[in-house]
Amino acid sequence: MKKITNYILICTCALGFSSCVNTFLDLEPLDAKTDVIYFKTPEHFREYANGLYGQLLGWQSSYGSIFDHMDAASDLSTCFRYSYGVGTGVMGVPNDDSRWDNCYGNIRATNHMFERAVSSYTGNLADIKKELAEGHFFRAYNYFYLLKFFGGVPVVTKVLDVTSSELYGKRNSRYEVVNLILSDLDEAIAGLPLEQNITSADKGKISKQAAQAFKARVLLYEATWRKYNGTSTDFEGSAGPASDQVNAFLEESLQLSETVMGDAVYSLWNYNNVAAMRNMSSRYLFNIEEEASNPAGAGRATNKEFIIASVYSQETRKGQVALNQVIYTDMRPSRKLIDMFLCTDGLPVSMSDKFQGYKNPGDEFQNRDFRLTSYVGSYATSLTVENCGYGVSKFAITDIQRQSKDESANYPVLRLAEVYLNYAEAVMERYGEISDDQLNKSINKVRARAGIANLTNALAKRIQEGVPANASKTVNQVMLDEIRRERALELYMEGFRCDDLKRWGIAEENLNESRCGAVVGNASYPTAFIDENGNATSAFNPAIFTKGTEEVETGKGKLPCVVLLKSSDCAFTKGDYLWAIPRNQINLNSNLVQNPGY
Repeated sequence: MKKITNYILICTCALGFSSCVNTFLDLEPLDAKTDVIYFKTPEHFREYANGLYGQLLGWQSSYGSIFDHMDAASDLSTCFRYSYGVGTGVMGVPNDDSRWDNCYGNIRATNHMFERAVSSYTGNLADIKKELAEGHFFRAYNYFYLLKFFGGVPVVTKVLDVTSSELYGKRNSRYEVVNLILSDLDEAIAGLPLEQNITSADKGKISKQAAQAFKARVLLYEATWRKYNGTSTDFEGSAGPASDQVNAFLEESLQLSETVMGDAVYSLWNYNNVAAMRNMSSRYLFNIEEEASNPAGAGRATNKEFIIASVYSQETRKGQVALNQVIYTDMRPSRKLIDMFLCTDGLPVSMSDKFQGYKNPGDEFQNRDFRLTSYVGSYATSLTVENCGYGVSKFAITDIQRQSKDESANYPVLRLAEVYLNYAEAVMERYGEISDDQLNKSINKVRARAGIANLTNALAKRIQEGVPANASKTVNQVMLDEIRRERALELYMEGFRCDDLKRWGIAEENLNESRCGAVVGNASYPTAFIDENGNATSAFNPAIFTKGTEEVETGKGKLPCVVLLKSSDCAFTKGDYLWAIPRNQINLNSNLVQNPGY
């Protein structure tokens, strides 16, 4: 029993050494070193801290398949090969969970470094300040990952062995976990260098601004979770928050975001002024390798938008996933996502005179947000195979030839566009309103790259008056909806959608919807797929779509669309906001109370 516990919760010392990919230096394997001769010099700590960078989410992920982090099976997707249970509420209780195991292995690796700084290192702690700060960042990073999936979890801040009583301790509340995360991030911010002071050899390492931006993400996440969910997801017996920190968290989040936004070292990657780019900077941002990887001839060094990234290269660390194959084969958007993209005048498709409708394939792509073409890219001219009728191009390598599993663009863990979005949302949640000036210095920078009109209070009022569904909403409520819409579009496939729906307390209504694809029309609205007599054309084979069609609200009113998943197949409840604690963990430690609903 003890041997199994030691493996699951503690992992091995080698996790801190050899199993993490070293991105920055070509080092002797660190597991060949022992504590007798190691952790004696600042260089030892630098080598060890380098090994922690393999903990970042990326193409090679210790947190499950990277494709499970691409919003698959959310309300914005018709892909159910990945995360089906997450998106439909049919998960159950697993025996084991690699996310749990690997996060605690990573946490142990950082705790190991902290203990050796006290017990083995005899030099000046100021000489290893940066490395210890990196350790604090990565411990916070792993606990935040655990928090999002499981809520409150055991807090472990020292290296355990098989006799440690903490192995059989109770779960800490989510509020205690958050306190540790924020404390660790404060330590990271205090000890990390500014981005502009990081040497070229160390580019890609965590900076002070990166820790600030990550803390802003955590604060916004937790503030809105508490605001909209309260203690409804806490496990039985969990202590509640010591105080109401919602507004304090929002205030700090927006201030930290504003600090990062104002730093000239970062900028949105935008080459839309280059004719050959065809206004698709939002596509090529995610597949930058060498200069030939995009029409602007802009290599990795031009990307000032990625604040935290998992670093890859053809020479030292290939992606090693069949990225293009999966993107083009499996990752397909939903009808809901397609219609969320605004027209260039900033109005939704149900209001804008610029919207061209659905009668001919490709009409709906006209006069729209550039990200529709950048992220989605393709549309069906026929519906004779069971897919949604649209493709996906985000993350795919397009302009250079790569063998399968050789695609090696950097993976964005946190980028400037998210910081702009976090700021706007935090302001809106904190004060219930946002000024046009605040919108202009944040979210409208993202919209400018997307080629759509600025979001203003006047525009929000116009949308409030023009969309019947908004009749019961105030202008400020519509503004919040528009900020959330912008977030959904900009961060599509970057793993935020399900988390966002849950922290806003609206996952049930959105994840229990049918997932539909292309509009096929009817006799009153004939298209390339249904003629004026209501009959299928040669471009549409209804028999292929085993779940039939469903009338949903579109830019041209309620119209039949092909269905990929029926609402009757979904059963998402508040009990699905958190994952189940793995069965084997509870068998090993009966003090671990299960999450509600399992």
